[in-house]
Amino acid sequence: MTSQKTKIMVYKFRVILDTEEDIFRDIAILEEDTLEDLHNAIVNAFDFDGLEIASFYTCDEKWNQEAEISLFDTGDVIGEQRIMSDYKLSEILNKENTKIIYVYDFLNMWTFLVELAATEELVVGETYPSLLFSHGIMPANAAEKEFEADMNDDIYGEFEDDLDEDDLDMLEGGDHFEDYGSEEHWN
Repeated sequence: MTSQKTKIMVYKFRVILDTEEDIFRDIAILEEDTLEDLHNAIVNAFDFDGLEIASFYTCDEKWNQEAEISLFDTGDVIGEQRIMSDYKLSEILNKENTKIIYVYDFLNMWTFLVELAATEELVVGETYPSLLFSHGIMPANAAEKEFEADMNDDIYGEFEDDLDEDDLDMLEGGDHFEDYGSEEHWN
């Protein structure tokens, strides 16, 4: 019986800073490395100090954010939450799922679009992860994010329509509050 060696594959990622300017890095990393290894490669490629918290987010083809995978366990029960070091790249990313979002430093919100651009065989003698290509200069500050809310008047109208006279009586502060002894407990 002959044993077949499985080929070790290399994932090549394009990591794009979410700004108007074209700023990106191309990184090669082994498919069996973890999301934490990819996190470290991104930190090094963009010259961050690596002291800030970060998370990856799975997403769909249109970059709509889905599940968070954090660097550290932030759950209520230690060990219950899977973190970056628990996921091999090949578990999360493949030919069908090529995109993931990366956020570094939640105060500044450095946001990156990470896309698996190619899968190739391991080159013997190469060191991985490696920075293949660098384009653009990092700005001093992260781009400000604009969050839009649907401020539809109909939403607020629903609440107004639901009010009736009994609701308004409660707000007037008549005798109802005395029933609960509220004045006695205001100190």
